[in-house]
Amino acid sequence: MTRFGIEEEFLFLDEHSLVPVALAAGTRERITRLRTGGEVTKEYLTSQIECLTEPVSTGADAEAQLRHLRELIGWHAQEQQAIAASSGTPFATTRSSAVSPSPHYDVVAEQLGHLTRDHEVNGLHVHVEVLDDEERVRALDRVRGWLPVLLALAGNSPFVEGRDTSFASWRSILIRRLPGSWSPPHFRDLADYRAGVQRLIDLRAIADAASLSWAVRISERYPTVEVRVFDAQLTPEESVLAALLSRAIVLTDDQPPAAIGADVIDASLWTAARRGMDARVIDPTTGEIDDARTVAERMQAVIAPALRELGDEEWVSDGLARLRAEGTDGTGATRQRRSVEQDGMAGLARLLRAGTPAPHPAPPAPRPDPHGERQEPAPTPAA
Repeated sequence: MTRFGIEEEFLFLDEHSLVPVALAAGTRERITRLRTGGEVTKEYLTSQIECLTEPVSTGADAEAQLRHLRELIGWHAQEQQAIAASSGTPFATTRSSAVSPSPHYDVVAEQLGHLTRDHEVNGLHVHVEVLDDEERVRALDRVRGWLPVLLALAGNSPFVEGRDTSFASWRSILIRRLPGSWSPPHFRDLADYRAGVQRLIDLRAIADAASLSWAVRISERYPTVEVRVFDAQLTPEESVLAALLSRAIVLTDDQPPAAIGADVIDASLWTAARRGMDARVIDPTTGEIDDARTVAERMQAVIAPALRELGDEEWVSDGLARLRAEGTDGTGATRQRRSVEQDGMAGLARLLRAGTPAPHPAPPAPRPDPHGERQEPAPTPAA
């Protein structure tokens, strides 16, 4: 069965003001020594942290790892009177977050300049294993057309600077300022892909291939297609839903073709970022424009054989039904707004804390890794 992995990013927020706060001295080091059932690593800002699952084959395994990791960082956040928030952007900010010490992040910070001041963004990244080099390029093209509807389903960043942005995904708008962002163009093969990336490097638009901000790209570290369009999600279930959708799209190699340029996909990404499930987006099976709910239903029908073969059909059907629902359900952006409308910042704090609940009793201290800290290059901060 095709494996996948999930990377979730979190911002530590003050539990009262909901502004980003740096992790307390030693907290990051204690958490990142964990090496069982997933991994915790540092991220671009000192107020951020990232959780990574091990490669998994089922939604149940992914959910178990995510719950374990979220409880771990939730407990450490509680210890410093903070919330480990799984939201695309913080509710408010002082724009005082510092860049984490790292040679890679130093290069990125120099490249971003003033943009770093409000680049407080959290994403959800899904790696889907594709062992053949050329097949990864073909899979990349299959995902491109579905990016807008995936974003419509995953918008979870409606607030910034204590105000409602009127967008479902303000994180996506912040990412749009970066070179090599949103939809990649169509590539004929791996050589064409590599040449396109190298042009961006030669322009000094990006420092290296790992700094690409495309909403889907080929991973530089693993034999995977990496889907990066999603905001960080409020719950583990929603993160797993995004992963299962991504895997099924990557594996569905008989999708009806529609030649769609990056400009049209980007325009649809903007409308999805703005209006979420109420957006009108491109349908990659026809090249026509339709409402996001209808396109989501069509996507589900197209990938249904892969979902059935993988045993994911029920999980995806239930998850999509919750996102489409009104009342207590809906997308993350919908639920964040509802919490603020009903009980202000206190209501939003409860919603965010529920996504990373601290366990009782406290988890045991992580055991040191006998092999030392991970030496792989740090991932791009363009969440």
